Amino acid sequence: MSNIKLGYITCKSTKEANTIASILLDKKLIACGNIIPKIHSIFKWKNKIVKTTENILLVKTNVNKVKKIISVVCKIHSYENPCIVFLDLQKGNKTFMNWVNSCLK
Repeated sequence: MSNIKLGYITCKSTKEANTIASILLDKKLIACGNIIPKIHSIFKWKNKIVKTTENILLVKTNVNKVKKIISVVCKIHSYENPCIVFLDLQKGNKTFMNWVNSCLK
């Protein structure tokens, strides 16, 4: 089993996603980030159905950085309750996964 995690964070704009990714990179909390612009989201918030566009920030990190990432993102994110979730990566290109860990030292 790998210690590499894939983080999924939704953001209100590409500017916000870029800012968050840059801060996380600067703090050596992620190895890299990918921004997927203009997704269409629909969800219930405060008893109302909301339809909006958002951006997805995907980040690659390891298990040791997850709690700190959540803490940092919650402090700088524009949302009251940001979506920040992590998935376990079971298998992958070993060279890439080693690179992720080397970036976080």
